[in-house]
Amino acid sequence: MVRLCQALLLLVATVALVSRSIQAWGSAKVVRPFQDISETYVYVQQALWYAMKEYNKASKDKYSFRVVKILKAQEQVTDSLEYYIEVQIARTMCKKSAGEIENCLFQKNPQMQKTFVCTFVVRSKPWKFENTVLKKQCNDS
Repeated sequence: MVRLCQALLLLVATVALVSRSIQAWGSAKVVRPFQDISETYVYVQQALWYAMKEYNKASKDKYSFRVVKILKAQEQVTDSLEYYIEVQIARTMCKKSAGEIENCLFQKNPQMQKTFVCTFVVRSKPWKFENTVLKKQCNDS
């Protein structure tokens, strides 16, 4: 009877440990919640560059969009670095096939002008050179 109780106790402890580790896989533990940081911070700039690259790749517009202004930048620390970035973007005069868009001028023709306010959440693991867009939401500005 004692062996049965010990075996049952061991089984319950194992199940509890396994279920706790499975829960940990599903969501990263927040070490530091989102806090405002400088928009000039190098990792914010890298996350924003990546988010805009992915935005332009997914966009059906034949012109590239570029950041007009960073409205808000925040960082959260989990098992990675997560950046919440709110920006105003606008259509440029460069077609997507042009490649780099940093020097592209914004559309001057009022009929071609288009601007959005976008929120991006980007997970970054700079030590592994990994970036992932977790959220992208854009609204007309």
